[in-house]
Amino acid sequence: MLEKGFSNPTERVVRLKNMILHAKPYVESERAVLATEAYKENEQLPAIMRRARVVEKIFNELPVTIRPDELIVGAVTINPRSTEICPEFSYDWVEKEFNTMEHRVADPFIIPEKTADELHEAFKYWPGKTTSSLAASYMSEGTKESMASGVFTVGNYFYGGVGHVSVDYGKILKIGFRGIINRVSCELENLDRSEPGYIKKEQFYNAVIISYQAAITFAHRYAQEATRLAQLESNPVRKRELEQIAQNCSRVPENGATTFWEACQTFWFLQSMLQIESSGHSISPGRFDQYMYPYLAADTSISKEFAQELVDCCWIKLNDINKTRDEISAQAFAGYAVFQNLCVGGQTEDGRDATNPLTYMCMEATAHVRLPQPSFSIRVWQGTPDEFLFRACELVRMGLGVPAMYNDEVIIPALQNRGVSLHDARDYCIIGCVEPQSPHRTEGWHDAAFFNVAKVLEITLNNGRAGNKQLGPVTGEMTGYTSIDDFFTAFKKQMVHFVHQLVEACNSVDIAHGERCPLPFLSALVDDCIGRGKSLQEGGAIYNFTGPQAFGIADTGDSVYALRKQVFEDHKLTLTELKSALDANFGHAVGCAPHAADGKSSLGEQEIHEMVKRIIEQHGSLDPTAIKNEVYRQLASGTSAAPAGSNSRFEEIRHILENSPCFGNDIDEVDLVARECALIYCQEVEKYTNPRGGQFQAGIYPVSANVLFGKDVAALPDGRMAKDPLADGVSPRQGKDTQGPTAAANSVAKLDHFIASNGTLYNQKFLPSSLAGEQGLRHFSGLVRNYFDKKGMHVQFNVIDRKTLIEAQNNPQQHQDLVVRVAGYSAQFVVLAKEVQDDIISRTEQQF
Repeated sequence: MLEKGFSNPTERVVRLKNMILHAKPYVESERAVLATEAYKENEQLPAIMRRARVVEKIFNELPVTIRPDELIVGAVTINPRSTEICPEFSYDWVEKEFNTMEHRVADPFIIPEKTADELHEAFKYWPGKTTSSLAASYMSEGTKESMASGVFTVGNYFYGGVGHVSVDYGKILKIGFRGIINRVSCELENLDRSEPGYIKKEQFYNAVIISYQAAITFAHRYAQEATRLAQLESNPVRKRELEQIAQNCSRVPENGATTFWEACQTFWFLQSMLQIESSGHSISPGRFDQYMYPYLAADTSISKEFAQELVDCCWIKLNDINKTRDEISAQAFAGYAVFQNLCVGGQTEDGRDATNPLTYMCMEATAHVRLPQPSFSIRVWQGTPDEFLFRACELVRMGLGVPAMYNDEVIIPALQNRGVSLHDARDYCIIGCVEPQSPHRTEGWHDAAFFNVAKVLEITLNNGRAGNKQLGPVTGEMTGYTSIDDFFTAFKKQMVHFVHQLVEACNSVDIAHGERCPLPFLSALVDDCIGRGKSLQEGGAIYNFTGPQAFGIADTGDSVYALRKQVFEDHKLTLTELKSALDANFGHAVGCAPHAADGKSSLGEQEIHEMVKRIIEQHGSLDPTAIKNEVYRQLASGTSAAPAGSNSRFEEIRHILENSPCFGNDIDEVDLVARECALIYCQEVEKYTNPRGGQFQAGIYPVSANVLFGKDVAALPDGRMAKDPLADGVSPRQGKDTQGPTAAANSVAKLDHFIASNGTLYNQKFLPSSLAGEQGLRHFSGLVRNYFDKKGMHVQFNVIDRKTLIEAQNNPQQHQDLVVRVAGYSAQFVVLAKEVQDDIISRTEQQF
């Protein structure tokens, strides 16, 4: 039998999961207060030494918390699933939301009055001293205006710390923090005092030593707390557990791990300490099955059941990490997204299959825990065992949105094309959403910015204007185009302008982090910062990249194709007519969709007639799947036909545009237009370099920014109305991929995934019934193999029906454990903003 199923978690794991699942996220103040005090106490020191003293104070004084039932200990916050604030990066947005964060649409947090008072007092120190204020001072007014208009945003690193990295967990498992201190001490002793860079290197090495000595103290404080709790414990089983926890924490991570339990504890200490040093998200565990398996294989005393429970506990702890962002960014990252991407499978560094027993245990842990973290991924290549892929497909069928799947046959050469060696490229892991990097050798600056290609399209069609602002260069009015070539000429000029501004903004933030917030603890875990004697933020990594990501590719491709076909080829529309219709939002008030009297979206008789007419024109018959998807799309988006009394010609124009063939149906002439639009962005991005001496590389993925930034985009020539969500990642537009999952995947595979080396993201949604049984499993795995054979980079799946999602939307308390794939991450469905929920509901339900 292909189907093996998954076992049940232990009672302990269920209790720990429920603690996370039902926790109310709080904002806490301890880290902010300690960091502020450390900055005040060390104002005379250079930036790297001040950061070391900040880390030292936090590790020495942050409250120590061991929660009931835990086998793996170490917490960033006192309350589960809560967050600390890092004011050295930004702070003013927090103060503005003291009274609103608990009630905002996306990712609310409770801020108790006492916490708000303590933060307010700490924040008095920070005006003009943060990385965000320094970064803003480097940016031109034109760049800031483009960001304010929704062309792009650099909010990730602009407001927060550096993340999007995978460190050398294997090194710490082997030599411990003491080994790092010894290595750095040797480098310090051997420094050439006549070298011009001696002073900077000396400061860096001293900062590392201070940070790691404090980190050892942090672990020892947990050993002391476990000992204290053991002395108070009356349950003999729990008492022995606490005694062993104390023993583990007294040994690791100061020294190398000797048992699998110690290895798991080392892993978690490292993961949590990285979060404490900086507020950067996407601290990704990387190839967990590769660096952890030797300790499982060597541990002859551990049972398989207890080893599995330890892995499950690591998965639970990953869900204890949380982040708060400003209200707008929270909408782009909706679902308390932390993006701790953990990757299994693939190849070894010498090109052999990397699957091992722990690989399958990681899948089992994901099935046991059923929570959003880790952001679980698998690597697939031609040598991937069928059993591995079938098992992964079984996990997908559970409806958790994981694992996301990545294609070695595309990613390895894409990384090599960026200068990564074959050895290092084969060892790649996934960071954050979908970003490949060679672990512990790379500062990828992934997720550096969101770039709204559809907004650039809108600006191009308006001669460089966004509304009444002349935001881009003057490239000619749309009504003056004589061919589609005129559009592409203008589009490329606009892209040159806005990508240049994007690079300016990214580099401004990059420089600010290097000057004000170098991270000595993190830097010592990435090659070759110790060898080069400089922090990660100053170019210490072997590989340095900056990776901004685009979205709106399908919207742009469909719009350009519709423009070409309906105006220049079939002559059904004139440019003047099209321009008038776009300016009028096809006769609808902007942001207003027709609704029934009860406030629910509905379809009237005329609207149904128009919908059926369109489907017949497009498919030649009343295709049931097309009808269902069109109805779902209209009900979810509220963008049905124009209400009575609207301009009938505008509605007719919209119907003509919507009847144009769309990306996602395996039609070459359509798909290659989308490919060209994506290439224009990617090729422009890769022309630039960053302050760390590395290259810019493009990605195409949205997080959930396709919903948020869709609000900044006017009506488009694909028939999309103003403010509607954009397509997510490289996926076809919602409801437009009507020819089945293979056709949709074939379209996506035609994009040049090799050049988008910062990652591409493809979502598919399946009805559970279509994947049932062994036949469904075979079809499903065959779809993945076919898509990867055609050189798609990434794919992930939601396996759930629309009815269940709507039921969860209406009755959230009964669906707390419903986890769905949003974009490059999974989240509890019920905590997502309604508009993000609606976007997921509106995606095409595929079936074989």
